[in-house]
Amino acid sequence: MKALLEQFQHLDTNDPGTWPPAPKAALLLGLLVAILVAAYFLDWKGQLEELDAGRQQEIALKQDYVNKKRQAVNIDLYRQQLREIDTSFGALLKQLPDKAQMEALVVDINQAGLGRGLQFELFKPSTETVKEFYAELPITVKVTGRYHDMGAFASDISQLSRIVTLNDLSLAVGKDGNLTLDAVAKTFRYLDQDELAAQRAATKKAKRGKKK
Repeated sequence: MKALLEQFQHLDTNDPGTWPPAPKAALLLGLLVAILVAAYFLDWKGQLEELDAGRQQEIALKQDYVNKKRQAVNIDLYRQQLREIDTSFGALLKQLPDKAQMEALVVDINQAGLGRGLQFELFKPSTETVKEFYAELPITVKVTGRYHDMGAFASDISQLSRIVTLNDLSLAVGKDGNLTLDAVAKTFRYLDQDELAAQRAATKKAKRGKKK
């Protein structure tokens, strides 16, 4: 050990070629370590990061491939489900009246109450609310009558050929024992082609206005 340490004494830094073997080996080892460290930070680190990113991308692409393959295998099932959805949607759409049928439907709602012996104290259609492909017409109603007649009226409304819902129900018992029902009957109609075209045009105009 003493002899090894003596090799590191009195080294001439201007002439490393005259150094003993141990200092030469230490110098070469230090240079090798310095080169490796410099290579890591200047080149290898970026390549390793790219390699890791490539591996992550490979995993994501494999998963995407598996998902698309699964969809391709089930494409016939998806098409069948889409046809069933279209059929169901068409059936529901047929339960919505058009603009010309709305007046008759409002009369049907009124007749449903009168047919059960109920007395209308208020029957007030409000302004339509236009949605994406249909319009909603709320009708504020206030009727009085017996309990069972009220139930029969609600049942008759649910069995109309067109969709009608009763909302915001409020019941009160009068002095004569009869019930008073306050509610909002909502019925719906689909928009005709002119209304749909006007709505699409308004939507496009609104989008252009936002871009400006």
